[in-house]
Formats: sequence, C-alpha cells, structure tokens
Amino acid sequence: MKKSYEKPSVMQNGNFTEGVYMASGSPCYSADAYIHQKPETGRDTYVIQVNGKHDATHTVDKQTLTISFNQNVTHVNSKGKLVSGDGSNTLVINYGYHNNPTDNIGLGDLEVSAGDGLEITSVSITDNPDDWY
Repeated sequence: MKKSYEKPSVMQNGNFTEGVYMASGSPCYSADAYIHQKPETGRDTYVIQVNGKHDATHTVDKQTLTISFNQNVTHVNSKGKLVSGDGSNTLVINYGYHNNPTDNIGLGDLEVSAGDGLEITSVSITDNPDDWY
C-alpha cells in the first residue's frame, strides 16, 4: 500500500540567511536542498546538496530531480544526465540510483554557475511507476 500524499510545509526562521527548501515531487520521495558552497577564490560555482528520502513499497532504479532557482543557472557538473534547463532557472536531471523502499539519496555533486545571490526556490525528486519493481 502506498503512503498517502502529504503536502510539505516550509517554516521561515529569521536567524538564517540561507534556507532549506522542501517539496515532494511524488508521494514516494521527499526532498530538500541547500547551497553547500558559494563561489570563492579559486572556484566560481555554487555546489548544492540535494537529499531525497524514498518512502514507498516499491524499488526503483531511476529518479528525476527538478530544481528551481531565483535566477538562471548554467549546469556545470552532476553525476546525473541533464535533461533540460541549462541557462534557465529550472534544471531537470535524471539519475540512475537503485532505491529500495526506504532508501535515502544524497547528491552533493550538483554544481552550477550563476550570478550573486543565488537561491533555491523549489526541489523535487520523482520516479516513474513504469520503473517500479
């Protein structure tokens, strides 16, 4: 039996300058992301940590990450395959991780270039029921 969908909520805390943004791309995954590293001397890119929690009764080998920003970004690196969005404010990236029903995904390798003040506005991880087993 699949877990019923619950819309996530985000709470704001004025003590933080960077937030964690949550979304649920499907009833199977909950996801959050944050900027792990900002541009600095010797590196002009942002490194983003994306975490996903698979909470389902099925196993999958394919996921799609959709992540949106407050400005256009250029995809620099990830271990996934960029599907669309390079040069826009939303990237869609396919991954091929084996996920058992309650596995976690930790993607600390998403690297983008963008102007100052980059913020994540939404993130979701989905899978396709056709790929369930």
